[in-house]
Amino acid sequence: MSTTSIPNVTVTTQANVYFDGKCVSHGITFADGTKKSVGVVLPATLTFNTGAPEIMECVAGSCEYQLAGTDAWVKSGAGEQFSVPGNSSFQIRVSEPYHYICHFG
Repeated sequence: MSTTSIPNVTVTTQANVYFDGKCVSHGITFADGTKKSVGVVLPATLTFNTGAPEIMECVAGSCEYQLAGTDAWVKSGAGEQFSVPGNSSFQIRVSEPYHYICHFG
């Protein structure tokens, strides 16, 4: 099941805009200090680098992703998630808007 709302958070109102507007996100912080981001990737093929491990949760749309060091493209849709190791990268291929929550750490 996809996450539809996140109660009791602080939202950073200035958007993070990447790849000439193909990815837009907002940071959110929970009362315990946990940070996540919520956003959308528009149709494109993009490469993201990670510092900390990340879990990408799809809340609407779908994508295909390829983790660094692999040849396989894997599909992920609403209600699904995939994990990316820290200090790594992944490619994401989107043909329709992909709405996500990125869980850090």
